[in-house]
Amino acid sequence: MAKKQYAVIGMGRFGSSVANALGEMGYDVLAIDSNEQRTQEVAEMVTHAVTADSTDEDALRALGIRNFDVVVVAIGEDIQASILTTLILKDMGVPVLIVKAKNELHGKVLQKIGADKVVYPERDMGLRIAHHLTSPNILDYIELSKDYSIFDMRAPKAMLGKNLKELDIRARYGCNVMGIRRGQEMNISPSPEERLAAGDVLIVVGHKDHLAKLEQAFTD
Repeated sequence: MAKKQYAVIGMGRFGSSVANALGEMGYDVLAIDSNEQRTQEVAEMVTHAVTADSTDEDALRALGIRNFDVVVVAIGEDIQASILTTLILKDMGVPVLIVKAKNELHGKVLQKIGADKVVYPERDMGLRIAHHLTSPNILDYIELSKDYSIFDMRAPKAMLGKNLKELDIRARYGCNVMGIRRGQEMNISPSPEERLAAGDVLIVVGHKDHLAKLEQAFTD
């Protein structure tokens, strides 16, 4: 099976981070930015780095952008350029189009014009930091949808030595423990008899309100 090819448009902090990560994972990556300096800065991280205007349909066609499996539009401040680029790529038939949104309104527009997935990196990072600051046991927090999220929760002192059956997290808080990470090992769908030890990390999914209830109940 051929290796997937990715194109990332916009080499700001988010775009360059995505391009670099994909490159390190061994994928073919085309990085595009209208600023030559930014293009040069990522040239060694990716397969190809090109300076081009993503709102120029002819320029994108010349790059063969429609042949890429996934295109990430990571344009930051210029909302107009982000929307126009998305429209052009959608019209060209790009298979999967992932677009960064600056705010909720921008995101709604992107969804209406055909973006397959809209991401909010600044907002998501803000959520993660806020949860970590208010509850040190929360190691990571990812929003799955408007109402549901998943977080990594370090087992607090009140949970240590107890098993999942005794804690009864699903009945008491309406959340599901999807797994337990212990060191480098991940236990998916752990047994109700599994007792928690210091250093264990619970992967919990549920409605945001229920997760907040669980988070507050076990804040050390």
